[in-house]
Amino acid sequence: MNMSNEIARMILSMLEQDGFTEIQRNEFAQSIGCVPSQINYVISSRFTPEHGYIVESRRGGGGYIRIQRVSYDKGAALMHVINSIGSQVDEATCRAHIKNLNYRELLGDEVSRIALAITSDSALRMIDPPVRDEVRASVFKHLLLNCQK
Repeated sequence: MNMSNEIARMILSMLEQDGFTEIQRNEFAQSIGCVPSQINYVISSRFTPEHGYIVESRRGGGGYIRIQRVSYDKGAALMHVINSIGSQVDEATCRAHIKNLNYRELLGDEVSRIALAITSDSALRMIDPPVRDEVRASVFKHLLLNCQK
């Protein structure tokens, strides 16, 4: 297992108990034998709002990184995603939202497959690139709004 996967696994393990954890980056990196920037990389790439996490950091001598798993009911979770999208969303971010909602069982497998298909760059290829992310955001938001009913 590579170091990034191991770091992510350890953080997920820490999150299991209370749904949040606080990490002192330098101490954590030293305890597992990696550089602190690798901890930053894992957190910034795997523990994002799109993946269902809130990350706060406090700098200074007693600084820490707090990671919290967001837990909402289905309606609130879908509205959180809708509000976080804004007026445009790229394919990778949209895919991360869909996969996270599916993982959390807020979107079923069939709806997730459809959502991935209709928001893909290949499905939207006939739309000019400058407006493609706006169309994708609108389509994805409408799909999520209709999943609440």
